[in-house]
Amino acid sequence: MHLELSSGAGLRSGLETALRDAVRDGRLAPGTRLPSSRALARDLGLARNTVAEAYGQLVAEGWLTARQGSGTRVAPGARPQQPVSTSVALAFPDQAAGTHLPYDLRPGKPDLSSFPRTAWVAATRQAMAKAPHDAFGYTDPRGRVELREALAEYLSRVRGVRANPDLILVCTGYVQAIGLLGRVLAERGGQRIAVEALGFSDTRTVLRESGLATTDLPVDEYGADIGSLADVGADAVLLTPAHQFPSGVALSPERRTAAVEWAHATGGVVIEDDYDGEFRYDRQPVGALQGLDPANVVYAGTASKSLAPGIRLAWLVLPERLMEPLVRQKRFADRQSPVVDQLALAELIVGGAYDRHVRRMRSRYRLRRDRLVSALATRAPGVRVSGIAAGMHVVVELPDGYPSEGELIERAARLGLAVTGMHMYGGTGERGALVVGYGTPPDHAFSAALEALCAALAP
Repeated sequence: MHLELSSGAGLRSGLETALRDAVRDGRLAPGTRLPSSRALARDLGLARNTVAEAYGQLVAEGWLTARQGSGTRVAPGARPQQPVSTSVALAFPDQAAGTHLPYDLRPGKPDLSSFPRTAWVAATRQAMAKAPHDAFGYTDPRGRVELREALAEYLSRVRGVRANPDLILVCTGYVQAIGLLGRVLAERGGQRIAVEALGFSDTRTVLRESGLATTDLPVDEYGADIGSLADVGADAVLLTPAHQFPSGVALSPERRTAAVEWAHATGGVVIEDDYDGEFRYDRQPVGALQGLDPANVVYAGTASKSLAPGIRLAWLVLPERLMEPLVRQKRFADRQSPVVDQLALAELIVGGAYDRHVRRMRSRYRLRRDRLVSALATRAPGVRVSGIAAGMHVVVELPDGYPSEGELIERAARLGLAVTGMHMYGGTGERGALVVGYGTPPDHAFSAALEALCAALAP
């Protein structure tokens, strides 16, 4: 619930209205347990008394019930005004569209309630105090130098990227970055780009819209099959070498070497999507592929997983030959990415708050992963969980005798849980698998979401 009210009374009134509307349209079903006033206040950035007073008012009106030991729940007699569809929209990247289910274990989004609001506000204030006047005019399309310098240091230190601030391009999100790259490759005579057979369909759409044909590379336990690159006639290849989405495997050392050798021999371009490279749990992080051959590998990173998609900041570390045409495309696209957010992110990185936030979230996501794996081992021992070494999702493989992927998604929806399957990302197995994103729910909703998943998977 997003509230833009200025007074305490207005905030309470807005919260009451939002809760009433959620009950009316069926997003909060009768009997649904609401988060504690403390948890909801933390998630919404409100005073706890504001939430407690709103709960009290809705209890008095009959919308909610409150009992000692049972918490606050939607009243049994509170009914939606119209029938509620249990269908789940499986479109990316708009994770919010098409579903009003109370629990969400779809992949691709971090825990938004954990966004470091206090640190971001402090970083913005410090950045505003130091920013020169010309920062607020039409500035360098590559991005503010403060952020490019901060990113160069951070990526070199944490991901092993060989980054020169002059060869970093700040973009308004990953989709823009890939679109700009596609247009430049097509402008330079490229016709075809190879992509991993498993992944988000939106990426293929963006590349095709930019003028490139796409060819799928098979994915196995060693990552994308680089050996088939020579056969498909591609001018470029897009890979997720540190953590393939959605399988969760890392590109093997032999295939990493083969990718850069292919680029060196053919003049092709390797695009490295390092979408969640900071989140690795049981072993040392896999360093960036770009470090092996910065002259032929484009490194693409984003704040969407480490902070939040709403920040709308991503970055490309580019070979020198691609910088000028990409700057031209960026200028035509939107001239420059939002300056204030760039300065705030730079301050967050330089001051160490970004590292602290990533460490905190890495620890939190690892605990969630461990709870998920343990719960499934106990409650659904027939399934196999894979892709657990990194990221914010796992793959739940379905054995013979289990309902199909589609049936399980429908069963989960009836239990109030949104979850996606491998077929959405290009999977072709007969039984399928679930792709479970444990990063998405806020802390207060994770236990209930996990309970719903276990119930859906129960034999």
